[in-house]
Amino acid sequence: MKVYRLSRKKYSGELSGKGAALSGNRWNSKGVEMVYTSESRALAMAEVIVHLSLAVLPKDFILLEIEIPDGIKIKKISPKELPENWNTFPNHPATQQTGDAFIRDCQFAVLQVPSAVVNGDFNFLLNPFHPDFKRIKITSKHPFLIDQRLIKW
Repeated sequence: MKVYRLSRKKYSGELSGKGAALSGNRWNSKGVEMVYTSESRALAMAEVIVHLSLAVLPKDFILLEIEIPDGIKIKKISPKELPENWNTFPNHPATQQTGDAFIRDCQFAVLQVPSAVVNGDFNFLLNPFHPDFKRIKITSKHPFLIDQRLIKW
């Protein structure tokens, strides 16, 4: 399965989870390393631009195509399993607890979670501490430019 991630150029050579650990995000608390990826290029873009001002978007984004090999088991979380308002901002503590447990328990290398940005789409969280993580590879990298029409909004 292919998943996608937008990364600044200087970080595009690695999948470490260290960036997510710096501040914590929807699915991880501060200090918990995890790699966020998306099921499509468009979702990867949407997940990034909700956190940035379009007027000052960095111009050095790289789109990473990442291969999750067949045979790697994926744990799936459906929206029905999450509390009401799980997708609000600031982040709901239950989602961070879910993601932290995924990393801590280390039973799966991949956790499929619903996107809070695009209803009906999914993100895939990667556990850099699971033994199967080393089988997950960046298969290609391409510069990714944000269409200027989006910036006009």
